[in-house]
Amino acid sequence: MLTSVFLNQRTERLAGTVNWGTATVIGVFAGMLYGGSKEAAASVSKDAEVMLKLGSTPDKREQYRLMRDAMEKRFIRVTRGSIVGGIRLGMFTAGFYGLQNLLAEKRGVHDVFNVVGAGSATAAAFGLIMPGSLQWRARNVVLGSVLGAAICFPLGWIHLKLVEKANEGNMAAKSSGEIGEAKSGLGAAIDRLEENLNK
Repeated sequence: MLTSVFLNQRTERLAGTVNWGTATVIGVFAGMLYGGSKEAAASVSKDAEVMLKLGSTPDKREQYRLMRDAMEKRFIRVTRGSIVGGIRLGMFTAGFYGLQNLLAEKRGVHDVFNVVGAGSATAAAFGLIMPGSLQWRARNVVLGSVLGAAICFPLGWIHLKLVEKANEGNMAAKSSGEIGEAKSGLGAAIDRLEENLNK
């Protein structure tokens, strides 16, 4: 009964807001890719140590054991890096887009201030969970809040301008009453770009 009440109260998403779940999944996979590749690159120096040990060991069984141990350790390091990187970027992405959509819904408008507020609050929260003393964490919160707002303002403005540009074609098609194939915002933006290039 309670779930049906929540399902019936679903609201229409504002134009330009990002699907929170999709963005989180993409953030998790991007974090896994980054974390795994960072650990794989860091393990190259450790592989050189193993190769030196292999050259100094004449016993084939000992060489096999050294190689197996090195591969197991490398696999564990890369796997751990992938999981930790995925969790970190996934949490950041989920927090950012969740706050952005919450602000857009509560304010009733999707503008650059939602992006700035979400970026500032998310960066401040991640500054709070960084290791260190209370004074160091307070510094990280302030720095994260300022940097989050400073970075998200131009990015949010560019995002909103791109959404407006993509939706121009759909609004023109609806107002002129065109009958035919309906185009997505991206398709309309590509057509306008081709027209501008052909001029």
